[in-house]
Formats: sequence, structure tokens, C-alpha cells
Amino acid sequence: MRSATQQLRDLLGKTPESVSAVRPTDDGWEAEVEVLELERIPETTSVMASYRVTLDADGELMAYERIRRYTRGQIDRRA
Repeated sequence: MRSATQQLRDLLGKTPESVSAVRPTDDGWEAEVEVLELERIPETTSVMASYRVTLDADGELMAYERIRRYTRGQIDRRA
């Protein structure tokens, strides 16, 4: 995951803050990575994004897509 987040950082120009999910796939791994997209004051109004990243079996980033944007202070209503 360190390699994947480094590769995503290099592509986006923003440092990922956390990995919120990791799943094995037939060809490697899929992960959801949380990234600070826009820093604001107060911090709870900063804009965050979740990215789905696809990695091959060696941990190389094959694809990524932004799947969600939200404010840092937002509570996820999903059960």
C-alpha cells in the first residue's frame, strides 16, 4: 500500500492521508484511498476525496478514479 499511495501522490500532486479499504482481486488488489483535495479553515470544512485504485499483483498502480468528494467533518450516513 505504501507503493500505491506514493504512486497516487505522484499522479495527483497531493499526499494521501489514509487507506480506508483493501480488497484482493483476481489480478492483484483494489484499495480506497482518502486524499485531502482542498484545505480550508476551519479544518472540518476541508474537501476530501476517496479514490479507488487498482493494483497489479506486484503492487503497481494500474488505474485510479475519484469515487466520492466530501467535507472532512461530514459523517457517512451509510450503514
